[in-house]
Amino acid sequence: MARAGLTADRVTLVGAELADEVGLERVTMSAVARRLGVKDASLYAHVRNLGDLRGRIALLAADEKTIRIAEATAGRAGKDALVAYANAWRSYAGDHPGRYTATQTPMEIDPELAARATGPRRAIELTYSMLRGYALDEPDLTDAVRLMRSTLHGFVSLEAAGGFAHARPAQDSWIRCLDALHTLLEHWPAHPGEASQA
Repeated sequence: MARAGLTADRVTLVGAELADEVGLERVTMSAVARRLGVKDASLYAHVRNLGDLRGRIALLAADEKTIRIAEATAGRAGKDALVAYANAWRSYAGDHPGRYTATQTPMEIDPELAARATGPRRAIELTYSMLRGYALDEPDLTDAVRLMRSTLHGFVSLEAAGGFAHARPAQDSWIRCLDALHTLLEHWPAHPGEASQA
């Protein structure tokens, strides 16, 4: 029998909080049960298994991160939008490291849950919409999305791991990286052969 007050959303939130504290890889059903003060078996009335729980954490985090980015970029365009987007991404990764990891880790997510989730779809829409402001068409648009994601994820992951030990502040490098990314997006290289045909 399910414990009163225990729901899938509550289990997911506690799992997400634990992920931020100890890392996503250290979240277990037993650890979540202990945090909730229940027996492990009580959780299985709400989530199928650890994979299901982690998938739910990923969807929760995707929703939260997308809302933060949407709020930051609302009414902005060009470099202003790019910087707001990147700063929101970085702040979410810093505030919620375990949840952020879940958004960047391949997960087997229940198809019904995935179909109802708006975060991942909205994130894609926001990203493509912002980068269309740089007058990019396919396949360049998808390449630019991948470049931006690689740049932001690479920076915040290295920062979180303590990879920037140089005396120069990471914030100064972050600003310059975004300047460089904006410049590259404004002057996107032509495909091989296109320049010679011009």
